[in-house]
Amino acid sequence: MLNRLNKTLEKVLPFLTPTAIVVGLLCASWLHSFSFLVQWIFACMTFAGSIGSNFNDLRKVMMHPMPIIATFVILHLIMPVLGWGAGTLFFPGDDLTQTGFVLLFVIPTGVVSLVWVTIYGGNIALTLALILLDTLLSPFMVPLSLSIIVGAKVHLDSWSMMQGLFWMVVLPSIIGMVLNQYTKGRIKKVWGPRLAPFTKIGLFIVVAINSSVVAPYLKEVNLKLVTIIVVAFVCATVGYLLGWLASRAMRWERDVTVALTFNSGMRNLSAGAVLAISFFPPPVALPVIAGMLFQQLLAAGYGASLEKKYRLKGQPNQAA
Repeated sequence: MLNRLNKTLEKVLPFLTPTAIVVGLLCASWLHSFSFLVQWIFACMTFAGSIGSNFNDLRKVMMHPMPIIATFVILHLIMPVLGWGAGTLFFPGDDLTQTGFVLLFVIPTGVVSLVWVTIYGGNIALTLALILLDTLLSPFMVPLSLSIIVGAKVHLDSWSMMQGLFWMVVLPSIIGMVLNQYTKGRIKKVWGPRLAPFTKIGLFIVVAINSSVVAPYLKEVNLKLVTIIVVAFVCATVGYLLGWLASRAMRWERDVTVALTFNSGMRNLSAGAVLAISFFPPPVALPVIAGMLFQQLLAAGYGASLEKKYRLKGQPNQAA
């Protein structure tokens, strides 16, 4: 039953977060009162997504670190600078919106990227390693990047942000990885399929609650809101494209190409929204919420393009 539910949720995954945003807007009057649950739900989601990781997989991937280095350059150098440039160009003088665009691209790669990489036959070990490393580094990378780029314009409580990321993302990941290592993968086999659908349901709930908090800023459709959505869409598209181009330029195998494409484009936007709402004024969350509208749709589009090019779906990983 849970397996069927998970497969059904995978099919509707591209529309899960946009639907959650709509639900959050429609039910904002009472849903926002549950915002205190978001960090706990997200911690559970992180734990469920990390039980597939172990130290052995990480060690094997680190023996060939170039794909990880390339992804990190895209994630934490090129894209944050692009977000800052887009925010400065299209919203001059609007420090909060500019901060929102930087935050959109400094948060770590998304755990849900593992779902897409699995569906389209990508390198799962590489994806798990990327998620794990980016997650562990996030309490340092996110506040540092924000401080360097927008620190002079917006007040940052870096220490509180680091604590929030640690309890919400890092600690659950470490616990999941240690349990997987200690049980020699049994926890993944037994509990992985059982927790998978609840992870997607948790994603829906987190997005809905976060959307309800910023609902007053989303209900009024104006030129600024439309511009935020369009700019976020274009910038997010570039992330996927850069991952694909980098892999093709290096002539890496197609399973690596799939992993880099999704991991370079996807972000842990649920965590980003939690950070935005917890540590910044609500307008900072708008670019992050806008990114949620189409992140899964973009993943589905790039997945379809990769499938058409490589005929990946349902096939084992092979060299290009």
